[in-house]
Order: sequence, then structure tokens, then C-alpha cells
Amino acid sequence: MGTEDALTKIGTRRTPQTERSRPDEVVNSAGGYVFPVDDLARLRRFLTLGVDGGTYYVRDVDLAADNATVVTRFAQSDPRTLVDEIVAISVGGRAPKQNPALFALAIAASLADDEGRAYALSKLPEVARTGTMLFQFVTYAQQFRSWGRGLRRAVAGWYTEKTVDNLAYQAVKYRQRDGWTHGDLLRLSHPQTSQAERALLFEWILGKADVAAHRFTTALPLVDAYEQMKALGDAGDVKAIAEIVAAQPGIPWEAIPDVAMNSTDVWQALLGNGVPQTALMRQLPRLTNLGLATGDTGKQIALQLQDELRLVKGRIHPMQVLVALRTYASGHGARGHQTWDPEARIIDALDAAFYTAYKAVEPTGERMLLALDVSGSMTAPIADLPLSAREATAAMSLVTANVEDNYEIVGFSGAAGLSKLTISPRQRLDDVMSYVQGLPFSGTDCALPMLWAQKRRLPVDAFVVYTDSETWSGQIKPYQALREYRDTMGIAAKLVVVGTTSTGFSIADPDDAGMMDVCGFDTTVPNVISDFIRQTI
Repeated sequence: MGTEDALTKIGTRRTPQTERSRPDEVVNSAGGYVFPVDDLARLRRFLTLGVDGGTYYVRDVDLAADNATVVTRFAQSDPRTLVDEIVAISVGGRAPKQNPALFALAIAASLADDEGRAYALSKLPEVARTGTMLFQFVTYAQQFRSWGRGLRRAVAGWYTEKTVDNLAYQAVKYRQRDGWTHGDLLRLSHPQTSQAERALLFEWILGKADVAAHRFTTALPLVDAYEQMKALGDAGDVKAIAEIVAAQPGIPWEAIPDVAMNSTDVWQALLGNGVPQTALMRQLPRLTNLGLATGDTGKQIALQLQDELRLVKGRIHPMQVLVALRTYASGHGARGHQTWDPEARIIDALDAAFYTAYKAVEPTGERMLLALDVSGSMTAPIADLPLSAREATAAMSLVTANVEDNYEIVGFSGAAGLSKLTISPRQRLDDVMSYVQGLPFSGTDCALPMLWAQKRRLPVDAFVVYTDSETWSGQIKPYQALREYRDTMGIAAKLVVVGTTSTGFSIADPDDAGMMDVCGFDTTVPNVISDFIRQTI
């Protein structure tokens, strides 16, 4: 009786994803074999995506430890490149959260050589732009080093290099965070100044200035306004607080006494002076409940939300807009019991702001298949935001679809197979996210987009796959499936892998110039995808 020839099971053109086909492959968290990304790619993923919330397979503490190892390796071998990447991503507003950049800068300022530490600390004002960021940086730094001369000098410089008006704003707006106050840092860093206004501000921060004896109107008008409002708040005089807000541009909402936080007059005064973009998005529920999201004021809010210059100046990341949109459109907060009736004009403005937050993308004119991994692992949140990876990538794919004429959008998930998704840039993003979140899911097979296109003989110039690369369920590797597609169709199709987690995995073959791995949710990604497909990079 004959037996099956076992030799027919061995080959390099088709390999089950749970088996190694090349020596340079590594096993991912789901048990499939994929390619490792290099340290620079891993660093960029960490700076953009962070580790908060972990992934579907990896706890946040384990993911943090893995990424900290990469950052530490950079700090000890190439601190200047590390710091330059931190500055580029942080200053460019390319990440939805700043914690990873502050953490990485703290490592560079602690574990690099003397020159590297000095270079990292010299960039502190650029990366830690607000009081909250400074407090967070100091917290991270103390996990790796003590208060030496370099750290004291850098923190002191943060307080002496800002303009007095800017520093007063920081002191009034960000009074404490993570157990730190500005007074704590002033006592530790001992900044010196010959400017009378700055010296007076230091005294006020330290609680040494006699508020009753000093009137700060000329030297420190913002501090003066804050002290007046505090006294008026104790007296319950909301009308007088509104008058001060109207007369003193630049007062942050955090400086408003609690008794006046739900005053229509106060918020009209704040809006008239220009509420910063991030604060405006966070306060939309309150403004709606106060009746300010309708009429002329509602029009003003809607225009500001989608104002390109304000988005750029505020370093507003598209994912921040997406979170604001999803929260606002839901009509209730993720925490607490606050509810509101969403205004369509505001939802439309947030929708437009999402696309505006990405820089203009050059269309490729090529045939594209935008393939969303909607498997189980993609239901995990990104960067600890109230957004799943599948929701965020659906929105991100629409940025590319918005400028392209020849594309298909599909979703794939292991045993559930692959199907076209009925989403387009003409739909509201909150509807798109609801639709995608409701799709069925199973295991991950990232070869499906190429196999599906090959079976249907669909001409594709570029596959853009949005995934965490935790692929494992297929009987052929994704890079092998792309090779088969190229051979069958006679098309030199490219593959762009948009990574959605800060793990070290990718399905892109590093030896194939027609494949590229990019970091998802970096604001530069849609342009990088376009440039790669158009062969301008």
C-alpha cells in the first residue's frame, strides 16, 4: 500500500504561517513567523504608538520593557539619532500622545554618554513644551538618574528661556501634575534671573509674593487676573469673572473658578478670545449643554475646529480629532454620567478636521487595494485611546481613498475570509467606525488580500495592508502570496504594511525593494505611502 510522499510537503514557495520559511524570520506573539523590524523602525513605532494598554497579545508592562530596551540601546550607541527622532516626531505633532517621546528623552538624558546626555537635555524645551510635559519628563528621568548638575541646569533653563508671559501662562494653566508643582521644580533647579518680572513670577509660584501687597497688572497681568478671579470665585461673583475673562485674552479655562465653569457668559468670553484647539475639542460637550453649539457661536466653533492653521499650531493629531468625534457623536462621556445632544454642524466640522489634520496627500493614480485587518487582535485599543485599531485604520485608509480614483477597500480576518467594505470618504467617520467595529472577526491571515486579488485576477499596483502583523492562520506567507500574485498577473505590485502596534514584527520582506513597513498613525504615513507607490522615495 502506497504512502504519501512526505517530500512534497517541503518547499520555499508556500509555507504555513506557523512554520519558519527563512532564517531571518521570527515568531510573533500569535505563533506565526514574520520578519523583525530594525531598531529605527521599532523606535518610530514606540514614539508614535506608545505602549499604553498593551496589545491584544502583550501586556503593557512587557511591551514597555521591550521598547525600553530598544531606546536604551539607541541611547548608548547613537544618542544623537535617538534625540533627533524624538524631536522630529514630538515637535511635528506626529504622535497622538507625548509620553513616549518624554520617556525616550529621559532615557537619553540619563543613560547616554556625557555628550549624548547634554544633547538630550538641550532639547528639553522643544519636547517638554508645557508644564504638564515638564512634570512628566522629570518623573521619567528620576526613574533612571538623580538630580545632577545637568538636569538642574536644563530644568532651570526651562524656566528662564521662556518669555515671562509664556511662563506665566504655564504657571496658571498647569499648576500641578504627577505629584509635582512648579514650586517643587524651582526649589530643585534654582533658576537665576535678573528680570524683575520673572523674579516676581518666581516669588508668586513659590508662594512668597504677598498677593495683597502686590498688584501684578503691569508686570504679570495673567497672574493678576487669576488672583482676582480666585477671590471673586470665593465670593460667587460669576458676572465679574466673565468681565475679567473678556478683558484679559489668554486666560486658560483651567484658571476659571469652579463656580463659573458652567457660565454661558464666561464661555462666550473665552470663545471670543480664542480657546486653544485641544481645549475646544474637550469642552464640546459642555458648550453643547450650555447652548453655545448652535447659532452664530456654533458656527464660530465649527469654523475653528476645522481651521488648518489652528490645527497645525496646536499640533493636533488626527487621532485626537477622531476620539473627539467619536465621543461627541455618541452623546455621552466614556467616564461619568455626562450626556448631551450632539449638533450635526459640530460633527461635520470634526469630520472635516480629521482630514485637514493630515497634510495634503499627492494622489498616486495607481490601482490600489486598501486591506484592513479586522481580526480579533485588531479589536485592541491603540495608545490607550477609546479607539480600536480596526476603527482607527478604517479612518486612516479613508485619508488615502479621499485622494485616489482607483481603489478598493476590503476587510480580512482568517476563517471569516475577505470581503469588500462598504465605506468611503463620502460617509461620516463616526458611521464608518461603528460599521467597522461591528464586523465579525477570527484569526489573522495577512496573505488574504493578495490571494483574493489573484483569484479574481484583479489588477493591483499596490496593496496597502493595515495590520498588527500578528498573522498566523494561513497556509502561505504574505510575502509568498505577493510573489505568486506578481508572477500570475505580470504586475510588479508593491506592498505597504501599516503597523498598528509598537511590537517588532512586520509581514514586509526586508530584502524586497517593493515592500515597505511604515508606522501607523504617524501623520506622515499617507504621504509616505503615496511617495513610495509613485517611486519618489
